[in-house]
Amino acid sequence: MRLTTKGRFAVTAMLDLAMQSGEGPVTLAAISRRQGISLSYLEQLFGKLRRHMLVDSVRGPGGGYTLARDTDSVSVADIIVAVDEPLDATQCAGRENCQDEQRCMTHDLWATLNEKMYEYLHSVSLSDLVAKHYARMEEREKTVLQDKRSEVAISA
Repeated sequence: MRLTTKGRFAVTAMLDLAMQSGEGPVTLAAISRRQGISLSYLEQLFGKLRRHMLVDSVRGPGGGYTLARDTDSVSVADIIVAVDEPLDATQCAGRENCQDEQRCMTHDLWATLNEKMYEYLHSVSLSDLVAKHYARMEEREKTVLQDKRSEVAISA
Protein backbone atom coordinates (compact mmCIF):
# COMPACT_ATOMS: atom_id res chain seq x y z
CA MET A 1 0.00 0.00 0.00
CA ARG A 2 1.33 3.37 -0.97
CA LEU A 3 0.18 6.57 -2.52
CA THR A 4 1.33 6.66 -6.13
CA THR A 5 2.62 9.65 -8.05
CA LYS A 6 -0.88 10.25 -9.41
CA GLY A 7 -2.21 11.10 -5.95
CA ARG A 8 0.94 12.93 -4.85
CA PHE A 9 1.06 15.04 -8.00
CA ALA A 10 -2.66 15.84 -7.83
CA VAL A 11 -2.35 17.07 -4.23
CA THR A 12 0.81 19.04 -5.07
CA ALA A 13 -0.81 20.66 -8.11
CA MET A 14 -3.94 21.55 -6.15
CA LEU A 15 -1.83 23.07 -3.39
CA ASP A 16 0.06 25.11 -5.98
CA LEU A 17 -3.24 26.25 -7.49
CA ALA A 18 -4.59 27.16 -4.05
CA MET A 19 -1.49 29.22 -3.28
CA GLN A 20 -1.90 31.15 -6.55
CA SER A 21 -5.68 31.46 -6.34
CA GLY A 22 -5.76 35.18 -5.58
CA GLU A 23 -3.98 35.98 -8.84
CA GLY A 24 -6.62 34.74 -11.29
CA PRO A 25 -6.57 31.62 -13.44
CA VAL A 26 -3.38 29.57 -13.27
CA THR A 27 -2.01 27.77 -16.30
CA LEU A 28 -0.95 24.17 -16.13
CA ALA A 29 2.31 25.22 -17.77
CA ALA A 30 3.04 27.45 -14.76
CA ILE A 31 2.25 24.64 -12.31
CA SER A 32 4.39 22.29 -14.41
CA ARG A 33 7.36 24.67 -14.22
CA ARG A 34 7.04 25.35 -10.49
CA GLN A 35 6.44 21.74 -9.44
CA GLY A 36 8.42 19.80 -12.04
CA ILE A 37 5.39 17.79 -13.14
CA SER A 38 4.90 16.89 -16.79
CA LEU A 39 2.38 19.13 -18.53
CA SER A 40 0.66 16.19 -20.22
CA TYR A 41 0.32 14.44 -16.86
CA LEU A 42 -1.19 17.58 -15.33
CA GLU A 43 -3.67 17.77 -18.21
CA GLN A 44 -4.87 14.24 -17.42
CA LEU A 45 -5.12 14.98 -13.69
CA PHE A 46 -6.93 18.28 -14.16
CA GLY A 47 -9.45 16.66 -16.49
CA LYS A 48 -10.40 14.36 -13.62
CA LEU A 49 -10.31 17.18 -11.05
CA ARG A 50 -12.62 19.24 -13.28
CA ARG A 51 -15.07 16.34 -13.71
CA HIS A 52 -15.20 16.05 -9.91
CA MET A 53 -15.90 19.79 -9.68
CA LEU A 54 -12.74 20.60 -7.74
CA VAL A 55 -11.41 23.00 -10.38
CA ASP A 56 -12.92 25.20 -13.07
CA SER A 57 -11.28 25.91 -16.40
CA VAL A 58 -11.17 29.37 -17.92
CA ARG A 59 -10.68 29.52 -21.68
CA GLY A 60 -9.00 32.16 -23.77
CA PRO A 61 -6.18 34.61 -23.17
CA GLY A 62 -5.40 34.81 -19.49
CA GLY A 63 -7.16 31.48 -19.03
CA GLY A 64 -6.17 28.55 -16.92
CA TYR A 65 -7.62 26.88 -13.87
CA THR A 66 -9.19 28.14 -10.68
CA LEU A 67 -10.45 26.32 -7.62
CA ALA A 68 -14.13 25.46 -7.92
CA ARG A 69 -14.60 25.46 -4.15
CA ASP A 70 -13.19 27.25 -1.15
CA THR A 71 -9.92 25.75 0.14
CA ASP A 72 -11.62 24.94 3.46
CA SER A 73 -14.11 22.67 1.69
CA VAL A 74 -11.59 20.64 -0.37
CA SER A 75 -9.97 17.78 1.50
CA VAL A 76 -6.92 15.79 0.46
CA ALA A 77 -9.24 12.76 0.26
CA ASP A 78 -11.44 14.62 -2.25
CA ILE A 79 -8.42 15.15 -4.48
CA ILE A 80 -7.16 11.59 -4.23
CA VAL A 81 -10.58 10.11 -4.90
CA ALA A 82 -11.05 12.45 -7.88
CA VAL A 83 -7.94 11.11 -9.63
CA ASP A 84 -8.98 7.48 -8.98
CA GLU A 85 -6.18 6.87 -6.54
CA PRO A 86 -6.82 3.68 -4.60
CA LEU A 87 -5.61 3.67 -1.01
CA ASP A 88 -6.11 0.11 0.05
CA ALA A 89 -3.99 -1.81 2.52
CA THR A 90 -5.90 -5.06 1.97
CA GLN A 91 -4.69 -7.60 -0.55
CA CYS A 92 -8.21 -8.20 -1.78
CA ALA A 93 -9.42 -4.65 -2.45
CA GLY A 94 -12.12 -5.20 0.17
CA ARG A 95 -13.59 -8.31 -1.48
CA GLU A 96 -12.62 -10.49 1.50
CA ASN A 97 -11.02 -13.15 -0.70
CA CYS A 98 -7.50 -12.40 0.51
CA GLN A 99 -6.22 -15.94 0.96
CA ASP A 100 -7.40 -18.88 -1.13
CA GLU A 101 -10.68 -17.08 -1.85
CA GLN A 102 -11.26 -16.70 1.90
CA ARG A 103 -10.97 -13.76 4.23
CA CYS A 104 -7.44 -13.65 5.69
CA MET A 105 -6.80 -13.46 9.42
CA THR A 106 -5.56 -9.85 9.23
CA HIS A 107 -8.26 -8.50 6.93
CA ASP A 108 -9.91 -6.41 9.66
CA LEU A 109 -6.58 -4.85 10.57
CA TRP A 110 -5.94 -3.66 7.01
CA ALA A 111 -9.56 -2.63 6.44
CA THR A 112 -9.42 -0.50 9.62
CA LEU A 113 -6.17 1.05 8.40
CA ASN A 114 -7.97 2.02 5.17
CA GLU A 115 -10.70 3.71 7.20
CA LYS A 116 -8.17 5.60 9.32
CA MET A 117 -6.24 6.76 6.25
CA TYR A 118 -9.38 8.16 4.67
CA GLU A 119 -10.48 9.74 7.97
CA TYR A 120 -7.13 11.50 8.22
CA LEU A 121 -7.08 12.59 4.57
CA HIS A 122 -10.66 13.89 4.92
CA SER A 123 -9.56 15.89 7.97
CA VAL A 124 -6.84 17.76 6.06
CA SER A 125 -8.07 20.58 3.84
CA LEU A 126 -6.28 22.56 1.17
CA SER A 127 -6.39 25.56 3.49
CA ASP A 128 -4.54 23.49 6.13
CA LEU A 129 -1.82 22.65 3.60
CA VAL A 130 -1.51 26.27 2.46
CA ALA A 131 -1.21 27.48 6.07
CA LYS A 132 1.45 24.87 6.87
CA HIS A 133 3.42 25.72 3.75
CA TYR A 134 3.42 29.44 4.54
CA ALA A 135 4.38 28.74 8.17
CA ARG A 136 7.37 26.63 7.01
CA MET A 137 8.42 29.37 4.58
CA GLU A 138 8.22 31.97 7.34
CA GLU A 139 10.24 29.76 9.68
CA ARG A 140 12.93 29.28 6.99
CA GLU A 141 13.10 33.04 6.43
CA LYS A 142 13.57 33.62 10.17
CA THR A 143 16.36 31.03 10.25
CA VAL A 144 18.13 32.62 7.28
CA LEU A 145 17.81 36.07 8.85
CA GLN A 146 19.20 34.78 12.16
CA ASP A 147 22.10 33.11 10.34
CA LYS A 148 22.91 36.37 8.54
CA ARG A 149 22.78 38.32 11.81
CA SER A 150 25.12 35.77 13.39
CA GLU A 151 27.55 36.10 10.47
CA VAL A 152 27.53 39.89 10.80
CA ALA A 153 28.06 39.70 14.56
CA ILE A 154 30.97 37.26 14.16
CA SER A 155 32.68 39.34 11.48
CA ALA A 156 32.30 42.60 13.45
